[in-house]
Amino acid sequence: MEGVLWGASGFMLEAMANEIAGVSVSAGLFGTMADGSVVDVYTLKSEAIELRVIGYGARVVSLRTTDRAGEMGDVALGYASLDPYVNNKNAYFGTVPGRFANRIALGRFDLGGETVQTTINDGVNMLHGGLVGFDRHNWIAEEVAGGVQFTLVSGDGDQGFPGILTARVTYTLEGDTVRIAYSATTDKLTVVNLTNHTYFNLAGEASGTILDEELLLEADAYTPVASAGAIPTGEIVTVEGTPFDFRKPTVIGARIEEKNEQLTFGRGYDHNFVVRGAAGTLRQAAEVFAPKSGRVLTVATTEPAVQFYSGNFLDGTLVGKSGVAYMQRSGFCLETQAYPDAPNHANFPSTELKPGEVYESVTTWRFTAR
Repeated sequence: MEGVLWGASGFMLEAMANEIAGVSVSAGLFGTMADGSVVDVYTLKSEAIELRVIGYGARVVSLRTTDRAGEMGDVALGYASLDPYVNNKNAYFGTVPGRFANRIALGRFDLGGETVQTTINDGVNMLHGGLVGFDRHNWIAEEVAGGVQFTLVSGDGDQGFPGILTARVTYTLEGDTVRIAYSATTDKLTVVNLTNHTYFNLAGEASGTILDEELLLEADAYTPVASAGAIPTGEIVTVEGTPFDFRKPTVIGARIEEKNEQLTFGRGYDHNFVVRGAAGTLRQAAEVFAPKSGRVLTVATTEPAVQFYSGNFLDGTLVGKSGVAYMQRSGFCLETQAYPDAPNHANFPSTELKPGEVYESVTTWRFTAR
């Protein structure tokens, strides 16, 4: 991974590297925390995309790309200022959750012969890292060629997780594609699962629901959940003959109201899909097309799975950057990740990270139009 080019003319070299990549990177003030710490915003621009990310939660705050008419528009839900990100804790707009994204049943699992108990923040379960997850921290930022890298050091025992974990998330632009690279190291046996929780609406972040957008998932199976707590049963079942079959492009809203126990548990889609192909290889996981705008989002990942969430718990109480309230299903998430509750299921791919190992993951978002 190429870093900032320092030296006698380090600034000039960094600017040159970004120019060679066809991407400009600029920084500015986004807001100030209650303790006085500064939260900067980094703007990454290519010919096709303008991406804005902030240190607080290492999160995406806007993502502008062109529609079929060539008009730029913001397709990421979020806020125009820092305060709502700090005060509205449950939506996870654009953030990198951690150290374990998604859910762990009862916040409890066995690791190395000992029981780990994390903090609880979703009923009786842990969600997205616990009470003070990675989304609640101001990460350290460093510009790199074509983008920005965020670093966070999570201490031993943070939210109950063992080991000092050093996590890095790097956002870069490559033409019409956003590349997100994750890495982590630890000094003790631990678990890690990192993702990005951007809510997309390809017609525009203030344009209504995403129910008419067409979804393709490269997944033959998914992991059903046991109850409204959204904890996997441990089964891996076929999507064949179910409302979870998106192997051909299907309108998101076509079957979302069907009488189906799994849809009832999630109030819609909030499920983990097993991505075809070998984990560790970058391959296509999903594609979404918005008929209104013509925008197409293609997601590729090295992760074993993707959580498709249809914004079921948005309820109009959160008002976005355009002054429009985000109603139910006004955005969708495609969270590339390990399986939820993996530490409690031996048949799920392992999320353990040992000292001396490096956790690495890559996800890309490509934006086109038709």
